[in-house]
Amino acid sequence: MDFVLLLDEGLSVKIRTITTGIPIQSLTNEMSEIERIAEFNLMAKDAFERRGYEVQTIRIATNSWEDYFYHLSTEDIISELIKIEEICQRLDVSFFNIGYANTPTRIAIIPEIIKNTIRICTSSKIGDNEKGIDYESAWISAKVIKDISEETENGYGNFRFCSWANCKAGIPFFPASFHDGSSSSFAIGLECGDFAMKAFSMAKDLREAERCLKEIFEKELNTISDIAFEISAKHNIDYRGIDPSLAPSLDIEDSIAYAYEKLGIGKFGNSGTLAISSIITKVLKDLSVKTCGYSGLMLPVCEDAGLAERANEGTYSLTDLLLYSAVCGCGCDTIPIPGDVAIEKIQSILLDMASLAIALDKPLIARLLPIPGKKYGELTAFDSPYLIDCKIFHVK
Repeated sequence: MDFVLLLDEGLSVKIRTITTGIPIQSLTNEMSEIERIAEFNLMAKDAFERRGYEVQTIRIATNSWEDYFYHLSTEDIISELIKIEEICQRLDVSFFNIGYANTPTRIAIIPEIIKNTIRICTSSKIGDNEKGIDYESAWISAKVIKDISEETENGYGNFRFCSWANCKAGIPFFPASFHDGSSSSFAIGLECGDFAMKAFSMAKDLREAERCLKEIFEKELNTISDIAFEISAKHNIDYRGIDPSLAPSLDIEDSIAYAYEKLGIGKFGNSGTLAISSIITKVLKDLSVKTCGYSGLMLPVCEDAGLAERANEGTYSLTDLLLYSAVCGCGCDTIPIPGDVAIEKIQSILLDMASLAIALDKPLIARLLPIPGKKYGELTAFDSPYLIDCKIFHVK
C-alpha cells in the first residue's frame, strides 16, 4: 500500500465550526462584547478560508445562563435572547449557545426559550462524577424534550437542546457547548468523515486502519493547529484546541457508517462495529496536537447519510448506540423516536446515558427527537439543511 500517495492526494478538510466562548455576568452590559466576539469569529473564518478551508459555521457559547439570567422572568429572558439573535443575524453567527441549566425550575422554562428563538441553543446538566445523577433534573429534562417536540414544527426544536452528564467546558459542538473562565477563548470543531473513508479504504486490516487514520489526522490537524495559534496570537484570544471528533456528513461519500464498512464487517451495526469505534477513539485520544471537547467518535443518526440508511434497515438500535458510547462519544445523538413516547421512557434513556457517563468518567449527551404524529418505523419529514430523514427508532 502506498500510503504516502494517499496523503499527497489531499482531503477536503471541512471546519464544522469555529466556536468562541465568552464569560458573561450581566447580559445587558455585555452586548458590545458579544458583537466584538462575533466580529472576531468572522476574521477567524476569513483566515481559514484564505488558506483554502471550508468553514461551515461560526458560533458563540457562554457560561451557564443561570449565572446571568437568575434575576429575570421568562418573558425578560426571551426579550434579551431576541436581542442576541439580532446580533447573530447581522454578523453571520450561525448559533448562539447560552450554556446549560442544572436547576429544575430553570430547566423547565427551556421549551419557551427554544420555541421563541431560532439560533439559541442550550442544554441541561443531569449528572457528574462529583454529585452523581440528579434524578429530578433528569425527569424535568425528559418533560422538556416532550414539550419541545409538541410545541415546535415537526419537533425540530430538539435539534437545539440536549441533556448531558460529565461534559466539560470548551466543547465546540452544540448544543452541549458552554464556556468557563474569566476570559474568552475559541476552539475548532471538524467534519472529517472522509479521513476514515480514505484510511479504511486503503487498509488491509484493523491494525493498518488505525495507523493510516492516525497519520491522516496528524498531517491535517497540525496545519489547522498552526493557523489557529496564529489567529490566537494576532487577536489575543486564547486557543483551546481542536475537537477532532469524527463528525458525520450528509454526503454519502464521507459517511462514517460507510467508512466502517470498508473494513469488511458487513453493514454498520454488525459484529465488529464496537471494535472499530474503539480504534477510532484510541487514535483521537493520542494525537500530538492540542485537543479539546469530546475528542471521540460522533454517531448522530440524522446527521450522517450512512447512519440514517442503516437505521432504516434496522442494523442497529438505540441500545446499540449506547453500547458504542462505552468506547467512544458522544452518546445518543439526533435519534428520532415516536411522538407519543411517554416521559418516563425518555427519562429512562437519559438515566442510561448519565449512568454510563459517570461509570466510565466520560462526557455523554442525549439529543432525542420525538416526532409528533409519527410512530416507530415511519419516516421523519425534516425540512432542515442539518438533518437527513430516517425511520423512527423503537423505544423499549
